[in-house]
Parts: sequence; structure tokens; C-alpha cells
Amino acid sequence: MERELRQIISRMNDMGKQKQPFVFLLDFDLKHPLLFNWEDSNQKLLWKTPRYSNFNALSHIRQIGKWQVEPVSSERYRLAFGQVMAHILKGNTYLLNLTMPSTVQSDLELEDLLYCSQAPYQVLLRESFLCFSPEIFIRIENGRISSFPMKGTVDAAIPEAAYLLRNDRKELAEHATVVDLIRNDLSMVSENVEVARFCYLDEIRSNNRSLLQMSSEITGILPNDHLEHLGDIILRLLPAGSICGAPKQKTVEIIHSVENYDRGYYTGVFGIFDGSAVDSCVLIRYLEKQQGQFIYKSGGGITHSSSCTKEYQELINKIYVPVA
Repeated sequence: MERELRQIISRMNDMGKQKQPFVFLLDFDLKHPLLFNWEDSNQKLLWKTPRYSNFNALSHIRQIGKWQVEPVSSERYRLAFGQVMAHILKGNTYLLNLTMPSTVQSDLELEDLLYCSQAPYQVLLRESFLCFSPEIFIRIENGRISSFPMKGTVDAAIPEAAYLLRNDRKELAEHATVVDLIRNDLSMVSENVEVARFCYLDEIRSNNRSLLQMSSEITGILPNDHLEHLGDIILRLLPAGSICGAPKQKTVEIIHSVENYDRGYYTGVFGIFDGSAVDSCVLIRYLEKQQGQFIYKSGGGITHSSSCTKEYQELINKIYVPVA
């Protein structure tokens, strides 16, 4: 473990013990972890959760103008997809979340897009990235930890979309695999782990389409002294199972070998501690600024029954700005 990460985890434990609010941002590879005092976070970070926010969106209403997507090439995606399928056939992984970077042209800046978007979680690291995430990572409140993995997507405009998603064998198998993975993860830090809700659907409206997303809720009971170990608990659960796959360690190794780009903060975790409870999200639906160019990172889960064409289209479908 890198020295900086160890120091941040230790500070999170100390601040949890003292019930001192904080804000944290962890990248996928845990190379650039950030921790802020709650009141100082807006110097580098603008953020919103379902309960809290450190900016006033109503005073900066914007409209989305130009939004032109140039997806990653189908050739590049097909090559990586084939490598993943080869690993699946060898038994090295049975679910892998394959992601790729695409180019977006817009006449707005990241902060403008923040103010014209709507999502349960919004995170802007100034001059770096904007995330409008629909996916909860973990919540901790009153001694209970809950995780809400999101796996399974369909275009809401398709006739009988909800029925098709709930009865798609590939999507259901993928979702069940992630639920089982998260259940095992929570068992490492809590007791009496159970699936409280299975395969519920949310509709997400965007600037170009609406999607149905399938999620489940898994819960467990934490030790009485859990606030003193918040950093350790969060670290133990990383990376989030829904954005890597299973088995986790080997699948992450394969991801590094086949994706051929740096995820950065994409598929990492953002979260807050308000002095008694933790709320956090997985950093998906993610737009990054690189040397003046917008890069949108997206992807989806690959299993033995996946279709390259369908998975490539899902990657494209997820390149959007969520709106009210």
C-alpha cells in the first residue's frame, strides 16, 4: 500500500472516531487518493449527494447545447472484447467490466455541464472531471452498512423494456454474480449480511435517451466501534465489485492488460461522512478533460454469453448527460 494512501486511511479512521465530517475521493487504482475537511472541500471539489451539497445548482441554470459523441472505434473494442472472452474461456474470470474512452465535443465547460445535469450524485474535480453517478457504493448509518450494485441496462424506449431486462438471461446472470460478490465483500466487514431488495429498476433520463438500470440492495450489521475504522472498512471493499468483476483480484489484473488506458478516478469512489453516517457513490457516467479535450469513459459487464455488438452499443448508450 502506498504511503499516501495509508496516511489517508489512518486520517479517515481518526476523523470517524472523533465524529469529524470529511469528504473523500478515491481513484480506481488508489494512486491519487484525496481527503478533505467538509468545510474546505469546495476549494477543489463541487459535490452533491441525495442529502447534502456544497454548491447551489439553482443559481447557475444551464442548457445543454452541442453534444457530439465520437465513440471509441469498434475495432479497438472488438480486440479487447476478444481478449476478455479468451480469459473467460480459460476460467480466469467469469465477469469482467470492460470500459473504454470516447471523445465528446461540447460548447460547455465541465462546470456548465454540472449545473445543467441532474443525478443522485454529482462530483466535479475542478479542471479535471465531472461525474453524474446513479450508483450508490455504500451507505453506513446506525450501525448498518448497505451496498447497491447496479448491473443491467436497457433502452427505456424499447417496447416492454422492463420485462425484457428482468428476463434477459445474460443480464440476470451478470447481476446475480455481482450481488453474490458484494454479499461476500460485506461479509468481510459486517455480520448478518442479506439481500434486502433484488433486481429493482430505476429510470434515468438523459439528453439523448432514457435508460432502465437494474440494482439490488445488500445490507449487514457493523461492529459497535465501526466509526473508528471507517477508512479500513472502505478500503477493504475496494474496488467496487460492479465495476471490475469476479473473481475480483484476477479480473482487475485482466482489466489492466486489455483496456489499454488509465481509468483514473473513473470507477473509483466518492463519499462523505457527516459525523455519524457515510454516503458514497461509484464514479460512473464520467466526463474527463484531457488537454482541452473531453473524454467520456463508459462500458459494461462481459460474460460468456455476451454479444460484442450489443456490449459496444451499451457503451455508447451510456455516454450521456442525465437531466431532470
